[in-house]
This record gives sequence, C-alpha cells and structure tokens, in this order.
Amino acid sequence: MSLLTNYREVLNTPARRRILLALASSYLLVQVASFPVALSLPSIADDFNIDIATAAWVLIAELLALGATVYLAAKLGEKYGHNRAFFLGTVVTTLGAAAAGFSQDFTQLIVFRGIQGIGAAFVTGNANAILAGAFAPGERGRAFAIPITAARAGTFIGLIIFAIFLQFIGWRAIFFSFIPLGLVAIWTALPLLRLKEDREAASDVPLDLGGAFLFIGAIGALILSGLHIHSGEESFTSDSAIAYHLPMNLLFLALLTAFILFERRRQDPFVDLRLFRNRYFSFALFSNTTFHLSMLAIMTLVPILVEEGFGYGPLLVIYVLLPHQSMGLFIPMIAGWYYDKYQPRLMRPVALSLIALGIFLLGVFSLRVPFWFIPLLLFPASVGTAIFNTINNTVIMNSLPQEHRGFASGMIETTRQVGHTLGATIAASALGLVLPAGIALLSDAESRDFYLRGFQAAALVVVWVILAGAVVAFKRRPAQTVESAPAPQPSGSGDGA
Repeated sequence: MSLLTNYREVLNTPARRRILLALASSYLLVQVASFPVALSLPSIADDFNIDIATAAWVLIAELLALGATVYLAAKLGEKYGHNRAFFLGTVVTTLGAAAAGFSQDFTQLIVFRGIQGIGAAFVTGNANAILAGAFAPGERGRAFAIPITAARAGTFIGLIIFAIFLQFIGWRAIFFSFIPLGLVAIWTALPLLRLKEDREAASDVPLDLGGAFLFIGAIGALILSGLHIHSGEESFTSDSAIAYHLPMNLLFLALLTAFILFERRRQDPFVDLRLFRNRYFSFALFSNTTFHLSMLAIMTLVPILVEEGFGYGPLLVIYVLLPHQSMGLFIPMIAGWYYDKYQPRLMRPVALSLIALGIFLLGVFSLRVPFWFIPLLLFPASVGTAIFNTINNTVIMNSLPQEHRGFASGMIETTRQVGHTLGATIAASALGLVLPAGIALLSDAESRDFYLRGFQAAALVVVWVILAGAVVAFKRRPAQTVESAPAPQPSGSGDGA
C-alpha cells in the first residue's frame, strides 16, 4: 500500500493527472512507431518489390529525422512553450503515420516516415521539460516512471499485435493502427494547451540558426555513419563499407568541430556548452548514452544470435525479447518510488552493472545452454534496463536549474539517439571483425559457428562500454544541488474540473 499511496501523491491534482496521461499516451505512440515497425520490413520489401536493405529506410528515415531534430524541438519548446511544441508533435506524428499507411510508392512512405520522426522529436524533446515543470525534484522518479512504463508497453504490445497484423492483414495495418493511438494522444495533450506557461520568458529565448544547422548536420552525419546504406555486404571492414563509413565519420568530426568553434563565439549559442561544466549532469548524460547503447546492442545482437547463430525464424526472436520487455511493465514504477524515497547513490551503477552482466551471460553461455534458457541469461539485463531509465532521467533533470530544463530535456533525447547509433555500430563492428569476408559463400551450418563467435565478441565489447557508464554513474552528487529547489506547480484552467 505504501507504493500506491506514494503514487497518489504525484497524482494529487487534475493538472498533474492530465500531464502524465498526455505524456504516457504520446510515449506509447512514439515507441510503437520505432522498434516494432522493424517487423514490417520484409512485407514492405515484397509489396514494393525492393530488397530488405532498401526497405530499411523505413526505419532510417524516422530515426534520422528524430535524432537530428530532437534538440531543436526542445529549443523551439523553450521559445514558444513546451506544451505547444509537445501538442504539435502529437498531431504531426499522427498525420505522418496515417499518410504512411496510404503511401502509393516507397518514396512517399519514406517521406511520411521522416515527418513522423519530426513529430516524435517534438514529443520527446519537450516531454521531460513539461514533467520537470510540473513535479518537484523529489517527485520526479515516480513521475518519470509512468510515461517510461507506457513506452515499454508500446514496444511490448507492438511486438505482439504487429506480428498478428503481418501474418493476417498486411503492413499497412501497422501504420493505420497509429491513427487511433494518435487521436488518443492528441485528445490527452489538448488540455496541456490550457495550462499556464511563462509565455513572456519563453518568447525571449533566442534561436541560433547557424548553430542549429551545424548541430543537426553533425548529429545527422553521426547517425548515418552507423548505418549500412552503402553497396556490398553489411560490414565496417569491406572496401565498400570503408569507402562509405570513413568519410561519414570524418564529416561528423568536421561538422562537430565547426559547431564547437562557432558556438564558442556566440553570445546566445544554440547549445550552451558551459552547462556541461556541471560534471554530475555530464556524467549522467554519458551514462544515458551507454544505457541506450546497450538497448540497441541487445536489439541488434539477439536477432543475429537467434536467426544466424541458431537458425531459427523471427518469431523466436520475439520469444527472447518479450520477457526482456515485460520487465519494463512494472519495475520502473518500483524504481521511481524507491529512488524518490531513499535517493540511493548506488542504484544507477548497479542497474548498469546488471545490464552488463546479462549481456555477458548471453555472450558467454548462450552456446552452452538450451535455446529456451536464453531469456534467463538476459534476465539481469532485463531488470537493470527497467530500473535505470527512470532514475537516470530524474538525475539529469534534477542536475540543472529550472530555467535550463529545456536544455536538459533536449540533451536526454539527443544522447538517447546517439546511444542508439553507437550501440548498433559497435555491435555490428565487433561482429564484422570476426566474420570472414566470404561468409556469404559458406553453407548455413558452416557460417553458424562464425556468427556465434562474432556474437560473443560483440557482446563482450558492449559489456566493457556499459561498465564504463556504470563507473561514471558513481559520481557523487554535489553538496549543494538544485534538487532542493521546488518545481513550479501547473496552474490555470487546467486545474479545474
């Protein structure tokens, strides 16, 4: 009963309930539109008579648009109001999904998926700032747990429902299913427009267009550098891969350098680099990057283990991932309550260590146990994943004063997307270094051993990266912290009946 009582405390006004309902609905929509959509790629490829590599642009377009523009969306939220930007995101995401379902050719589908990604950027880029504006620092663990649980439910439901749609209806049903979800998100977000915001302060926030252009270009180049959109085999070591990935990485470094030099000379920069001097904040962002790296590494490596290593079909990938996702349906609520109550310093490093342990067990012992035991090997990672996200978001938002909550919110989501990119890149790179150049010429039985060894190597590399994030998460909170500052309470007509 203590847990339920504590959650009643953060739901004690109509405005707070409306905010959390809106965030939960929109997080579910955005999450469903990302990972589970990958299941539709073979059907889309067959329908448009293209190969799987080309069909992957359905994911790439949304990922690129979301990752490159999410910080800009947070800045626009600072300038025009986070609630307005968030509401716009729910509308754009829903319209993009509906249009994608009606696409008459593959180019249209890619364009509409990009629009969907931009809408998702406005949702996620402003959601954390909205939450931080409505809840005091000591309440945010519980508050963050609610939309994060909804996001995990979106992935969980999507994996099941989308598999049924693909089996009996077709890929368009997946995108059409976003329409009712989007309408619910729009309906729940509409009351946020009536909540009082400091419009005068928001309108004074400058927007550095030059810095925005360079930042979007740098993040876009980083995301593209980790994707296999080149000819030839999907690796980082072949001639065609080197000819693509090396220039893209150099382009990223060049744009990043230009961005930093440009921003250092600006009086009102797009990204205030001085805020990174708060090491507690910066270290939490680094841990956030390693956490999301681990998530994408799992989503990348598990299908390889199941399909290439054991020779099973995609449905058994779902068998491994569903228990992993199910931990996020209830553990975040417990973690958020526990963090708010006790503020444990070790909670984040322990959660990351559990993730590292699960991936280590998967890499070392997956060949020594029956296939049906694999979800048990992943169990520590499943628990650690469900714990970490809620409390680390809380730490990041509590590390800076309220006037910088838009910056903190944008950085949470930017490092999230960077982590996703690095997770897929590191996992695929380590795997590619083990696989022989002519593996496509080998029989399934001959190639299976190479894939399993490559999986083990990739898993161990990811483990070391996650442990680095765990070490950084040990950083002690400063003696004087903004966590003692109260958050402004929502007011206005949204507090009425």
